[in-house]
Amino acid sequence: MHKREIYVVPHFHWDREWYFSTEESQVLLVKDMEDILNKLADDPNYKAYVLDGQTVVLEDYLSVCPENFNRIKKFVQEGRLKVGPWYTQTDENIVSGESLTRNLLYGFKDSHKFGNPMMIGYVPDPFGQSAQMPMILNQFQIKKSLFWRGFSDSKGTNSSEFYWKTDNGYKVLAENFPLGYAIGKYLETDSKKLKDRMDKIFDILDSRAFGKYELLPNGHDQMPIQKNIDYIIKKLNKLYPDRHFCLSDFETFFDKIYSEQDLPTVQGEMLDGKISRIHRSIYSTRMDLKEQNTKIENEITNLLEPLASLAKSLGFSYEHGLIESIWKGLMKNQAHDSIGNCVSDEVNKEIGLRYMVTQQKVESLIKLYIRLISESIDQAKSFPHLVIFNLNKERRKKLVTATIVTKEDCFTLTDSANNLVPFDVISHEFLNPGLVDRQLVANNNYQPFHKFTIEFEYTFDGMGYEMLNIVPDKNEVMSYGHKVDEINTRFYGITFNNNGTINIKNKETGKTNSNIIILEDSADVGDEYDYSPLKGDSSLYSVNSSSNVCINIMEYKNSYHAEIKYDWSIPKDVESRQKKVNNGLIKVKIGLTVSKFSKNIAVNLNIDNQAKEHRLRLLIPTNIKSKFSIADNQFGKIKRPVIDPNLKNWKKENWCERPDTIFPFLTYISLTDSNTTFSVFTNSSREYQVVGKDYDCIAITLLRSIGQLGKPNLMRRPGRPSGIEASTPDSEMIGNLSLDFALRIDNEKFGKCEIAQKAKQYLTPILSYNLNGYYALKLNDTGKKLKNSLRINVNKMLGDLQYGVISTIKLSENNKNFLYRVYNPTDRKLKIPQEFDQFTLDENEKNNNQIYLMPNEVITLGTKI
Repeated sequence: MHKREIYVVPHFHWDREWYFSTEESQVLLVKDMEDILNKLADDPNYKAYVLDGQTVVLEDYLSVCPENFNRIKKFVQEGRLKVGPWYTQTDENIVSGESLTRNLLYGFKDSHKFGNPMMIGYVPDPFGQSAQMPMILNQFQIKKSLFWRGFSDSKGTNSSEFYWKTDNGYKVLAENFPLGYAIGKYLETDSKKLKDRMDKIFDILDSRAFGKYELLPNGHDQMPIQKNIDYIIKKLNKLYPDRHFCLSDFETFFDKIYSEQDLPTVQGEMLDGKISRIHRSIYSTRMDLKEQNTKIENEITNLLEPLASLAKSLGFSYEHGLIESIWKGLMKNQAHDSIGNCVSDEVNKEIGLRYMVTQQKVESLIKLYIRLISESIDQAKSFPHLVIFNLNKERRKKLVTATIVTKEDCFTLTDSANNLVPFDVISHEFLNPGLVDRQLVANNNYQPFHKFTIEFEYTFDGMGYEMLNIVPDKNEVMSYGHKVDEINTRFYGITFNNNGTINIKNKETGKTNSNIIILEDSADVGDEYDYSPLKGDSSLYSVNSSSNVCINIMEYKNSYHAEIKYDWSIPKDVESRQKKVNNGLIKVKIGLTVSKFSKNIAVNLNIDNQAKEHRLRLLIPTNIKSKFSIADNQFGKIKRPVIDPNLKNWKKENWCERPDTIFPFLTYISLTDSNTTFSVFTNSSREYQVVGKDYDCIAITLLRSIGQLGKPNLMRRPGRPSGIEASTPDSEMIGNLSLDFALRIDNEKFGKCEIAQKAKQYLTPILSYNLNGYYALKLNDTGKKLKNSLRINVNKMLGDLQYGVISTIKLSENNKNFLYRVYNPTDRKLKIPQEFDQFTLDENEKNNNQIYLMPNEVITLGTKI
């Protein structure tokens, strides 16, 4: 056999935050970077050093050491300091395809300030790999992937080297770290210790290597550069004369792997916990923070960017700088430990603060754009008016909720043709005038304003805006709705049970789903990484012990609003649960909004949790016996079995953790048969499991209450603790949590229901701006005279591609094109309109136009400004 070649690659894995803070990390980074730069300068034979594949490391370093910019640039251009391609070491499972795209987009942008990025999809530590990664990497011209977690021989091979492809043909050459990215950390100088250690390592590396090439990554978390690595390599070459060790980099290693013949090919997501932990139930740790990530992602891609693009088309500035700062603020929270929230309480506070700042930027920029457009409508310069914005491509009848602030206590609403727009008042309150316009109180005007939340139905023919007239009318009798006992729409009959649940009768089929919205509670003696049940524990259900159930149902012209409130006594902690004492409390408030012309049933769950060490889930019985679920992933969908076949043998085969069918999703999860599809849309939690005797029930995790960062020897995860054993009382999740979902029943099999499009519509609410002549902050006149309405028929522009989903609409980073990013969630190929320019995710123009967009494929279409 040919002598094995061992490529020693120096690197560090840099967690910006974990059980230590970002500030602590930055202080250490200054010292480590000084050592790295000095080593590169002093030793011209030192091959290269890898800065963990993320440019945020350089951003953090140069913010306090800007004088070293040119030193770094020199080493990057020489190929001796490896930067990028990512901005942060992102998680891949509960962040959107757009988040992954921007992470690479800004990682490339930052890398090019110094030289070229490392063209490897390098993710050494994130908890599992998305099935769509080969496509996303390929569209950034990246043909190589290097990762650790999630791979196992369940994929059909035990080889560390393989081709990983998507079901539509995108492919990367992949290398899986068999023993992780830290097996070569702190290599010993003592020959016996070094050989004893390396013998064990080579037992594994040799068994997994497809050919004669093997990787020995020389680094670890926050590890300083090993200055004597040349000496160690010489010693290794003497200890192992049948092997050749050399100091190298990942690119050189991949160049060697390309020479291997007949490498195996694998497909699909990497979520197996056989040889490395992937922590599937981490998707629900610190749900209060994960909920913010979901909402901010959706607001940026569904509202802010399309709105900014619309504003740009009308002559306003597209604020690239602000939008980039928003994305980067979010992506700092999407690094694998940060989005996993498997960190100290102090770090979670920092994460929460970043979410708050990012949210404020998003909402402020949205408000600025709708105000600029509204105030530029020529006929709106006389007050008052209401301008509404539809930023979804679909033609749809939509339930609009808007706020009107006025000094009048009665008014009507009319469209541009003076046709009456009937509405209902959902709520009314008085508002301090200083909150409306601070100049009023400065001039001693203390007359309060009326603040009305109104609701009305409006039909949109496409993307755009519409101005409505607010007409003061003292004779108008305002409609406030009336109480009813049940909900009846053309689609559903919904009745309410005294146990806090609802029954949904499908009027088209006559079938009824009973006891919907059950809450399930079980002990959780796990940690921030993994749910762990308590031995001998039995789940508790809200239907059996809820008390003080209060139900209120209001009917309006176009909708029903219902509220269910109850108290639920559960054990306050594990000790009480073992004694079967229900001395803790959860206060539950469930809000339902049911449009009379939509199949969506919007659900807001408000949980006031006053118990510890438990997991709370929402159960949705669907009456659909299932062998698989269908959920969305990045730019596509994925079909997953409800039972993992490895569950029977996981202990016998020594898996690192039990392969429970707890999965991530992004916007929807559906169960389907030949006649019916039941879907849950989310704007909060992204963790689900299909449960029940017949696997007919969707369980959505609402919260996990745990007080420890890491624990050893969990029931489903034996052995050492993940992370460290540190107390995290804030992760007990005591207090209020608000989560948003929607339920939907379609009377067709999944492929005919356009569920991805329906989820997109649910997550794209109508925006509105109330022009009333009063402003907290003033703006100069824009000088523009816009029309009363604007309609853009995007579906007509897209042709057959209208059956795809627009991921976002944005201005290209070079300011030359409006970009429409579209992915195909259907099971058929969609024809691409050839009048568009075509781009890849990196916003580079394609050389040859595609004719069709395949299922689970994404394309970016462009029109010149």
